[in-house]
Amino acid sequence: MPIRTRFAPSPTGLLHIGGVRTALFSWLYARRHGGEFILRIEDTDRERSTEEATQVILDGMQWLGLAHDEGPYYQTRRMDRYREVLAQFLAAGHAYRCYCTKEELEEMRNKQTAAKQNPRYDGTCRHRTQPRAGVDPVVRFKNPIDGTVIVEDVIHGNVAFENAQLDDLIIARSDGTPTYNFCVVVDDMDMKVTHVIRGDDHLNNTPRQINLLRALGAATPVYAHVPMILGADGAKLSKRHGAVSVLQYRDDGYLPEALLNYLVRLGWSHGDQEVFSMDEMQQLFDIRDVNKSASAFNPEKLLWLNQQHIMRAAPERLAEYLKPQLAALGVAVTDERMLVGAAKALQERAKTLREMAQNSLFFFRDFASYDEKAAKKNLTAESVSPLRSVRDKLSALDEWTAAGAHEAVNNTATELGIGLGKVAQPVRVAVVGTSVSPPIDVTLEVLGRATTLRRLDEALRYAAANS
Repeated sequence: MPIRTRFAPSPTGLLHIGGVRTALFSWLYARRHGGEFILRIEDTDRERSTEEATQVILDGMQWLGLAHDEGPYYQTRRMDRYREVLAQFLAAGHAYRCYCTKEELEEMRNKQTAAKQNPRYDGTCRHRTQPRAGVDPVVRFKNPIDGTVIVEDVIHGNVAFENAQLDDLIIARSDGTPTYNFCVVVDDMDMKVTHVIRGDDHLNNTPRQINLLRALGAATPVYAHVPMILGADGAKLSKRHGAVSVLQYRDDGYLPEALLNYLVRLGWSHGDQEVFSMDEMQQLFDIRDVNKSASAFNPEKLLWLNQQHIMRAAPERLAEYLKPQLAALGVAVTDERMLVGAAKALQERAKTLREMAQNSLFFFRDFASYDEKAAKKNLTAESVSPLRSVRDKLSALDEWTAAGAHEAVNNTATELGIGLGKVAQPVRVAVVGTSVSPPIDVTLEVLGRATTLRRLDEALRYAAANS
């Protein structure tokens, strides 16, 4: 039987890194074993589910490159199937209608608490055969009353749950809508899911779901409950730690493979290797090697990994992600050559694509003014001669290349008998507006002949006027 995993987020909140790591582990396991990865949207909580959250899930998975082989399935579109199985449960005696009121249930819990017992439904309606007037019943699963459920968890090992401690779970509300645990079981059975990889906050649901599957006569999948991600302070991950929408990382200029690289290392390792390509993750990852202890989120480590992936990426790929970053800054890129050139020129220097975009603005639009300190030092009377010499040599180039620009700058320094910095820095301020840029020869090549010569002319006028 082929391995089939699933990612089943609930669109009651925006997809954040905890969910992304679960999706990644499920996707990697399926990919490594030649299996199939299913995307399922668990949207039965109609009051809290939103279209915005659903779209973030879809957009986030697309941005991350975690392509699904089936789906997306939506639970709200499977209601007829759930009602069919509910009817089967009732007919087979695996479920019953419960007419207990909220007040009666509250009183039951209070008595159990007072007696220092774990609050649980006591089965009052388990053998009831007649309806109760004026009460819309819920449907409860008739959980076994004795025995033990062993959850054979790949990460945590065998975890035992006594059936006597599991109450009769509500599987349909009084309005007839099915509940989470019931829908999950029907979906996993129908979709032939072989491996359920999810957060360990779901571990307590698992024995109930196993009992439901057994009542259906369905196979039990392999379970792997992934430990939580905590903040650096050991507290539950929150927005202040980085539990923001996954798309925020896109907007902040992170590469998807960098974020996934970071997340795969939260609880899993392969020797001392830190930087992984997507291909390496697929070849090496095994859910059985995931540590069962919680991991701490470290934004500095994520930023470092992002820089590593930017440095290693093909400039053409960086350009794809740089373009929307520039668009966010009001730059509509029309010259793809310049876009790729800018990405290549800056990839050794940028920690994020947002930073790269900000530092590459001078390639795509004229700057409003020179940096005051840089201009005062470099666009002076002494800089007029080297600027004019470089300008003349550049204008005479047959082919506009970094090598040609390099030669023009070097020859000017030699001819004038001055240090290279006395030439390169005035040229840099002239064409960039500041004293910081990629190597000047590369910068000039990317800028192109027309823009470079025009900005040199403007700098010469500025230097002459301020001499």
